[in-house]
Amino acid sequence: KKGVIWDSRLSEGVENVCGVVQDVESYFCGGWASEMSGIEGLSVELVNPGFRGHHHHHPVTIPLLGLGVYLIPPDTTYHAVTFALQHGYRHFDTAHLYGNERAVGKAVRDSGIRREDIFVTTKLWNSDHGYQNALRAFDHSMNELGLDYVDLYLIHSPAAPRKRQETWKAMEFILKSGKAKSIGVSNYGIHHLDDLFANCEIRPSVNQVELSPFNTRQELVRFCQKENIVLQAYSPLTRGHRLKDPILLKVANHYNKTAAQILIRWCIQKKFVVLPKSATPKRILENSQVFDFELSESDMAMLDSLNDDYAVSWDPTKGV
Repeated sequence: KKGVIWDSRLSEGVENVCGVVQDVESYFCGGWASEMSGIEGLSVELVNPGFRGHHHHHPVTIPLLGLGVYLIPPDTTYHAVTFALQHGYRHFDTAHLYGNERAVGKAVRDSGIRREDIFVTTKLWNSDHGYQNALRAFDHSMNELGLDYVDLYLIHSPAAPRKRQETWKAMEFILKSGKAKSIGVSNYGIHHLDDLFANCEIRPSVNQVELSPFNTRQELVRFCQKENIVLQAYSPLTRGHRLKDPILLKVANHYNKTAAQILIRWCIQKKFVVLPKSATPKRILENSQVFDFELSESDMAMLDSLNDDYAVSWDPTKGV
């Protein structure tokens, strides 16, 4: 049997508490899931505590698997997103920095798929901190995307400490306007989040950080889960740097999967929203074929043991 299952399945047999799907593993590998091929579009709910707007009538849900398009050239991005949409992806993660928002938006519009069935994230870049700057940056991103709204708008990093609070005020305004369905942050450490909590009306729904078995960030993960902030994992494949790790390859061989598929599945079983980047059709497809198996507890523990705080590029979570 072939098919794709989207958000409507979330309510069937899975309790959704405070934005975290419970018992994800048994849900993925339950009766209907084992019969499916392609992506199971399972989602978690995003909650912005303190917000009294549209969420009450229309909960915002984010698919657990998305396609990252970090710095992929626009033409290539258009083809990658189009291919991904044709093969079941419904979640795309771009940013002003990436220079390909226009291509993502065009692929979404050209797909013929209902806008409400696709989840689009973009981000505010470091040079656009400050209240008016942030509003202008958001309008620019929306013009580039050519969409009526964005599903998630993130502060790309906690740069500009003196302007962070007013930037977040702008984010709250954008959420209330309805032009962003949810707001969050990226690359925030615990101290950044504590500072935000002390100075905000509405809390973030998401913290997008680099996560993999080589960079497990256990303290930050525990903190975010306690505060009902959904974690998104970028660079889950370590940009290829660690795909030849012998323990990772041993696990991959055991499940007859690729190293990349094991890393993505590890994120999913940790209940992270995972954003593998690829512009290659074969890999885009391969990265989605992670819902027909389950890593055992002992294999998850073995993967956890690989942690050496390896960050593939920057790590603003440790900044001021």
